[in-house]
Amino acid sequence: MKSLIQATVAIIVVCALLFFAIHKIESTSSSKTTDTITVYNWGEYIDPDLIDQFTEETGINVIYETFDSNEAMMTKVQQGGSAYDVAVPSEYMVEKMIEEDLLLPIDHSKIPNLKNIDPYFLDLAFDPKNQYSIPYFWGTVGIVYNPNLVADHLTFTTWEDLWDPSLKDKVFLVDGAREVIGMGLNSIGESLNVKDDALLRKATDKLITLSPNVKAIIGDEITPLMINNEAAVALTWSGQAADMMWENEELDFAVPEEGSNLWFDNFVIPKTAANIDGAHAFINFMLDAEVSAQNNDYVGYSTPNQAAMELMDPEVIEDERFYPNETLRNKLEVYKNLGLEWLGKYNEYFLEFKMSIR
Repeated sequence: MKSLIQATVAIIVVCALLFFAIHKIESTSSSKTTDTITVYNWGEYIDPDLIDQFTEETGINVIYETFDSNEAMMTKVQQGGSAYDVAVPSEYMVEKMIEEDLLLPIDHSKIPNLKNIDPYFLDLAFDPKNQYSIPYFWGTVGIVYNPNLVADHLTFTTWEDLWDPSLKDKVFLVDGAREVIGMGLNSIGESLNVKDDALLRKATDKLITLSPNVKAIIGDEITPLMINNEAAVALTWSGQAADMMWENEELDFAVPEEGSNLWFDNFVIPKTAANIDGAHAFINFMLDAEVSAQNNDYVGYSTPNQAAMELMDPEVIEDERFYPNETLRNKLEVYKNLGLEWLGKYNEYFLEFKMSIR
């Protein structure tokens, strides 16, 4: 009888310990989900102090990871190995991620600071009514140049200036098919989203005539090279140009009047998110006027946050090189998701052009 009682007591103790252990594990897991978010963003694309501030204000820790291309980000999200709570794709990739059912709808009621965003940047074709994305930064593709290293008549308000014979071996181009082929299309008065082999052929043939002027087609290293005056001119993004101009005050930037790319990077919540409430809290925090103004000062790209602009240096927001006037903005185009077939063709034409450079 005594041994039976001892056995019963032992079973009760073991069950109690198991219950406690399971409760502890669940509590720890729940705490991790509630108190942590993972943010997947471009490199050098947020003021690190703001991450600390977010944690201080909300108690939510941030695991911060970076990517260097939309395609790399897309692949990681597709694989689902990492539970990213917030990611920052560009507009055409948002469209593709929606098509592939990779995103969660955003609950606008949890983002009251959405009211700070300029309506011009909302309800765009790649995500009607902003069901899946919230604008973060925007910019253009244009030409950064050193006026001291080019002929006086070159102002780069037209794409044609890149073809000027005086620029032989003086031009850098970013290593991007959409940017370079798009520039070629714009230079012949066409959309940078065309799905027409004849027009792509015409644009590529014109780009090939630019080859003597091209010093190199390169990636991120374009920034230090332009800062150090290793070339006179470069095709690049407006934010990258701003970084160059901060370090080298001789540089200038122009968006050609024929038209160019208007791009947007956006907050999204992948379907693999483990902390959806935390993701909404982070997005809302980043849209706060003071937070956005501080972040803009650090990053240097153009902000869609109208409330933040009221707190920023007027010289910054009145600079039409980075905040184009309405006339020019109406000539800018957002990249559309071309689909695999046409994206492949753009890449093929781009490779042909690259092969023509010696």
